[in-house]
Amino acid sequence: MSASRIGTRPAARRRPPQPPPLIDGGGDAPGLVLLGMAAFLAALAAGSLYNPRFLPLFLAAGALLCLAVPVLRFPVTASVAWLLIAATTPEMWLGEFIGQENLLIAGVKLAGLALVAVCMLRYGARFDLFNPGFAFIVIFVMGLAHGLWPTMTLMDSVRSLLGSAAPFAFSFSRLSRRWCNALIGATVWVPSFIIGFGLVLAVPGIRPLFTGLDGVMRLAGPTHPAFLGGFAATGVYAALVELYRDGRNRNVVALVINFVILALSGARAPLACSLGVTAFAFFALRAEVFPARRRLPLIMLGALALPVLVAFASGSSAIRLLNVLSSDANNLSGRDLIWPEFRHAWDLSPMFGWGIGAAKSVIDPDSLLAKLLGTTAAHNEYLRVGVEGGYVGETLLLVTLALWVTRWTRGMRRTDRFIMRAVFIAFAVHSRTDNTLIAGTASIMFAWVSAVFARAALEREAAQGAAASVVSAHADQEAAQIA
Repeated sequence: MSASRIGTRPAARRRPPQPPPLIDGGGDAPGLVLLGMAAFLAALAAGSLYNPRFLPLFLAAGALLCLAVPVLRFPVTASVAWLLIAATTPEMWLGEFIGQENLLIAGVKLAGLALVAVCMLRYGARFDLFNPGFAFIVIFVMGLAHGLWPTMTLMDSVRSLLGSAAPFAFSFSRLSRRWCNALIGATVWVPSFIIGFGLVLAVPGIRPLFTGLDGVMRLAGPTHPAFLGGFAATGVYAALVELYRDGRNRNVVALVINFVILALSGARAPLACSLGVTAFAFFALRAEVFPARRRLPLIMLGALALPVLVAFASGSSAIRLLNVLSSDANNLSGRDLIWPEFRHAWDLSPMFGWGIGAAKSVIDPDSLLAKLLGTTAAHNEYLRVGVEGGYVGETLLLVTLALWVTRWTRGMRRTDRFIMRAVFIAFAVHSRTDNTLIAGTASIMFAWVSAVFARAALEREAAQGAAASVVSAHADQEAAQIA
């Protein structure tokens, strides 16, 4: 036997071991399904004997459990479908017909958590040490210890805890390369999908594609213009990362389309943040797959289109445009009226806040202020988290976010690392004027972030395995030569 063969065979066996998934979707799946059916039938019998009124609820739960089989078998397809459905914000276009907006929002987030559980079963779990979800749990516990906001119940706080932590949950699963690629690719084209679905609703007159807000027309589709702007900003970031990885023209096209959608939505803060991250990448990062000669036409196009984009994003009203240019944009959405209410609530419990979900109760939905502004949200995540967790909770959340991003981006390829860190800096700026952590846009953004982080981890593991194989092969060859 030759030395090369002696050194090659053991190499494959010395790669870093991977933790096995709890199920593989094949042999273990039927047993899991049978176990679930038995547990469901036992619960159905016990619940019906206790109170017959529970029977419809169990039947509805059984119908939902039927979906578990295809989801467990095809987690990638199910995850992409969830991402696209969540991006259309069903609480808006579907809520107009059936109501129950809060129930629809909860359903989307619970479906996301269920998919996280499926991914853990299929791909294995991991402990995400600095996951920001832990900070929300601490804020929740502090609220219970300190005392909740007077008009908020314990169940209100529990629901808010699930909604706040849910966007970060995918990082507790190892995920697969196929899952990551599918979610990232879907995120790149999410804004286009939203507009396509909006056209489907607009043609028969179900919901208009454009909406009039503050006397100007803004692109909305099935969602709200601000949400559409948030989704488009995430699409810009996703397309930018992929463009610097592969240089494909389709990512250039997606980047341009997402910027057009973002501008037509009239979302000023997401547009400014997206332009800042893109400009940083174009001028500061080098990439062989996307050289300067390919960037120059896009830079020139952006320079020519920038005045038009600013006009769209600021609205067609001359007064509104002058307000934006005079840096008085905070007043355009009534933030100067609503922020003092949140500052006052924070001052009442400055260190520990009033518990997760307290910010939803600061403004009475029946008050004149809420009716004038059409919202009770803070439009400022720093104020919202301050009300709910005080200085302690806000500091903890900011520290965990910083450590989380630093940890996951440390071993990334250079362009991914710098773009992702720039994205989170832009996210921190954007959080000053919008609800970036509790809005529906957070579910899409952090699912994409988790996919990018998991892909980088898989690439590191593959590189380490290849390096270990090479070292092992050389060592075995030297041992064979000595022998």
